[in-house]
Amino acid sequence: MIRIENLTKHYKEVHALKGVSLHVPAGELFAYLGPNGAGKTTTIRILTGLTRLSSGDAFLNGFHIEKNTLAAKKQFGLVPQSVNLDQELTVFENLDVHGRLFHMAARDRKRKISELLEYIDLKDRVDTQSKKLSGGMKRRIMIARALVHSPRILFLDEPTVGLDAGIRRRIWALIKKIQQTGTTIFLTTHYIEEAEFLADRVAFLDEGRIVATDTPQNLMDRLGEWAIDRVVDNEMQTAYFRTREEARDYGSRQNESYTLRRVNLEDAFLALTGKKVK
Repeated sequence: MIRIENLTKHYKEVHALKGVSLHVPAGELFAYLGPNGAGKTTTIRILTGLTRLSSGDAFLNGFHIEKNTLAAKKQFGLVPQSVNLDQELTVFENLDVHGRLFHMAARDRKRKISELLEYIDLKDRVDTQSKKLSGGMKRRIMIARALVHSPRILFLDEPTVGLDAGIRRRIWALIKKIQQTGTTIFLTTHYIEEAEFLADRVAFLDEGRIVATDTPQNLMDRLGEWAIDRVVDNEMQTAYFRTREEARDYGSRQNESYTLRRVNLEDAFLALTGKKVK
């Protein structure tokens, strides 16, 4: 569904992407992770036609993003990082404008908008101005807007940034619900637990290169199941173990206090790059 081959992008002296290649099959929820400046948003901007690639190829549902631009753009919906609803328009009007841009008939737009607002549990807000919605509601409306034209692919660029934990989890449930309809989802996020919970597979991006691609569980299993964190000479050190018993035995032999916990996806990223997903 999404295929990228040796993608590169240069911004004057900055080499943002350095030969990125990946394949996301239909129906998969794929998380694209990396620290700020790794190239995540650049990749999405290229795939959605907002930025031109320097070299390489990219295809959405078989359509080349530059050779078949219009056909490729019909394949996806995009939810950007920043809230970009028209604040003076109602919820219905924001979604209706999107449908008009894709030349949907009035009857089809109205039907689809009604379905989507019920789908995201905001049908009672149809005539509410966007500026009067909460942050979580705005995010759900943006997701609904991206789905108005029934795309095969949904790009989610930091879809829960700035939201509290409870609202984030409600949006997680919505994202999984969308995936169950067969939609392919390409997700970037700084919340490592978000990728760990949602993704079928993840790619770790560092300084414009993919350093690993696998399921979250396989990436974590490379380290072990349990971790011990302890502060040594004012620096955090982490050791990994296959079993809880091994970890406890190690901890009991240390002079410093320690924290015993399960290995998470950020541990895997740190082990490969020495950096946090921030």
